[in-house]
Amino acid sequence: MRILLVAYDNDSYISWFPQGLAYIASVCLKAGHEVKIYNQDVYHWPESHLTDLLNKERYDFIGVSMCGGYYQYRKVLKLSEAINKAKHRPFYVLGGHLAAPEPAYFLNKTSADAIVIGEGEITVLNLLEALEQKKPLHSVNGIAFLENGVCVQPPRQDLIEDIDGIPFPAWELFPIDHYALLRAPYIKNGERWFPVLSGRGCTFKCNFCYRMDEGFRGRSPESIVEEIKILQKDYMISFITFSDELLMNSAQRTVELCETFLKNKLNIKWDCNGRLNYAKPDVLKLMKEAGCVFINYGIESLDEQVLRNMNKALTVKQIVKGIENTSAAGLSPGFNIIFGNIGESAESLRLGVEFLLKYDDHAQMRTIRPVTPYPGSSLYYYAIQKGLLKDCEDFYEQKHVNSDLLSVNFTDLSDAEFHRVLYEANQKLLLNYYAAQITKTNEALHKLYLEKDSSFRGFRQS
Repeated sequence: MRILLVAYDNDSYISWFPQGLAYIASVCLKAGHEVKIYNQDVYHWPESHLTDLLNKERYDFIGVSMCGGYYQYRKVLKLSEAINKAKHRPFYVLGGHLAAPEPAYFLNKTSADAIVIGEGEITVLNLLEALEQKKPLHSVNGIAFLENGVCVQPPRQDLIEDIDGIPFPAWELFPIDHYALLRAPYIKNGERWFPVLSGRGCTFKCNFCYRMDEGFRGRSPESIVEEIKILQKDYMISFITFSDELLMNSAQRTVELCETFLKNKLNIKWDCNGRLNYAKPDVLKLMKEAGCVFINYGIESLDEQVLRNMNKALTVKQIVKGIENTSAAGLSPGFNIIFGNIGESAESLRLGVEFLLKYDDHAQMRTIRPVTPYPGSSLYYYAIQKGLLKDCEDFYEQKHVNSDLLSVNFTDLSDAEFHRVLYEANQKLLLNYYAAQITKTNEALHKLYLEKDSSFRGFRQS
């Protein structure tokens, strides 16, 4: 079949490589299908361009995948309208975290023919086979579709246990030179960046998080090394971001990965997402030796009770110790703090701001955003139960209009008070960040003119 996979425009100058699409493209190619990528993310085409393409070229199947979010919601409505008005409209499928938790709503809203729920590599191939052989959609596990106006969901597709067996992403279909220009903390201007997925899932169950598949499945260190070596050889990649929800899924796995990197002499710089309860000195030392330069941590709150309320499985003591261990090991920590979960107050926010002012090394600009109860998360269902939210339509059409604005208020503050304290908190953080940049620039200025620094490369922003 002729397949068109849409990499949507996320309004980014340099886009994140769409790994999910690349994995789907890879299994489709291996099964003998013809696959083309529609790179709206790179070329910023208007939706009318997609309609024109579908009018000129015949495709049997078109797929769009998106994560949850106010921007993605409005984008998928525009893309759906463009697809549905095409004279040669293909079979239209949605995937990703946006539509999966509320398939009936999105099927009706977008007029998609089916939604893939969860891991897609096997499900998509089974769906393509059913379409080719004119089998009923009921025969395909892991999808949702409308039948006589009613949402039908066959059983979920079993998870792929051996994820080493999944083909590497179909990099050859994508403009890698574009994605390689994305920047990360401590990447040099002359280095080329790319993401690698070392595992799928997460064993933790924070109340604000939605994932489609339970548990964690890690790739073998040997498979990860093989992928990195190909990226180094064929695409000259020199900096890797591990895009897993949580590479540091355990201390043992982290050590095993790092030892394999060192054994294979990868000579690659990398960053990852980590857990502060696993941020022990010996583990961090090994990570640095293996090429790690930055670890992004989900801290979320510095209020002990709020951490328990959100089921974070972390204590303030673990957070502080983990950050101090990371800095002591010569690694840069990334700080993610949100505000407004169950039980939070202005005092909770103050604790978070104080923590950032004390420990942030300014490798990234960090602000604090409101917690958002995305559909599928336990916080979403809590909001509905408490009458704070009606349903998916209420969330996307009325409440969630921007990720930096309050969507559902779980605190005792009024909405106006909530935004006021968040304004004051982020004002402090931003002023502190820019003050650090001014200090850094002044130091460079002094070194340049008073110490005759010939290595200076100009006052530039990248």
